[in-house]
Amino acid sequence: MSIDQFTYSPLPPEAEAIRGAVRGFLAEAMADIAPARRAESWMGFDAAFSRRLGERGWIGMALPKRYGGAEASPFARYVVVEELLAAGAPVSAHWFADRQSGPQILHYGSDAQKDFHLPAICRGEQFFCIGMSEPNSGSDLASIRTSARRDGGRWIVNGQKVWTTNAQRSHYMIALVRTDPDSKRNDGLSQFIIDLSLPGITIRPIKDLTGATHFNEVFFDDVVLDAGALIGTEGCGWAQVTAELAFERSGPERFLSSIALLQSLIGAVGAEPDALQARDIGRLAARLATLRQMSLAVTAHLAAGRNPAWEASVVKELGTTFEQEIPELAEALLDVAPATRGGSEHARVLAYLMQEAPSFSLRGGTREILRGIIARGLGMR
Repeated sequence: MSIDQFTYSPLPPEAEAIRGAVRGFLAEAMADIAPARRAESWMGFDAAFSRRLGERGWIGMALPKRYGGAEASPFARYVVVEELLAAGAPVSAHWFADRQSGPQILHYGSDAQKDFHLPAICRGEQFFCIGMSEPNSGSDLASIRTSARRDGGRWIVNGQKVWTTNAQRSHYMIALVRTDPDSKRNDGLSQFIIDLSLPGITIRPIKDLTGATHFNEVFFDDVVLDAGALIGTEGCGWAQVTAELAFERSGPERFLSSIALLQSLIGAVGAEPDALQARDIGRLAARLATLRQMSLAVTAHLAAGRNPAWEASVVKELGTTFEQEIPELAEALLDVAPATRGGSEHARVLAYLMQEAPSFSLRGGTREILRGIIARGLGMR
């Protein structure tokens, strides 16, 4: 692997052509949304907004038309996602279904799974969460212990997932579990689509520093699944989940989580920044442009049918670092104290993202795990 994997990949004209319609819709739909609310963006949950996007064909865009998709390129979806995040739209409700669960079901699911789930995902009516992380495992995904054992024609699931975003609001989870009790590490793992309304499932929200409850603990106590819940091939869960992580780690959400703060900072500084403000905001803008091009390069790999797991890890690691530095620089460049109540709009945006930013390097794989992946890709370990 080398930096040559990040070749310049401009947006095709047919993808760029979508941007005007998305901006027009957002200008109307977001007209009364304050900057502090926009700062939540892809953590902001609004089921009605997701349904409006589904009505316009902007969820599940790359899925086949027979399932309600548009058979659009990954670049077309990129334009829509970029505009939604830049505007601070509340996209959390449909986010995981659109970004990874839908493509995962399309690639590995049975015909019955595709027919049932994909049209509802495209309509913005069916929400998914991702069951990967577990207690005492962290980002060491291969050490998971949640199990599914055969019982005739059924599966019995026991165990626990943690840091599961939106589990309390989702209809389904795609969970990675151990189906071979004698297996070690990444062998003997499988994926299941789990209906979260089933008996034996307990969901406990985890409150973060802002008082929000995006994360959850999910407990499985003798949860009974029918044979049709298995997605893909039994024992091939590691290969499936590795491909899924490329979708999770490479998108514009990996460097736009703090974009509302950068926007409010520029507005608060005004048209006549001092030398330090001009220099540091310029540096942030340059890094943002670079990260966007790297993310587009990963999108080009996905469009070509490749699995850019290494490249996606690079984008996620560099993007997370960028996102977490923006609150620090914003506080240093302007004499405005963060405020959870009162104060200016900029002060409230600053307060929210100062509290949220520490989580950015946890979700989607910790910094240490990602750097290990990057080092292996470079032949350094």
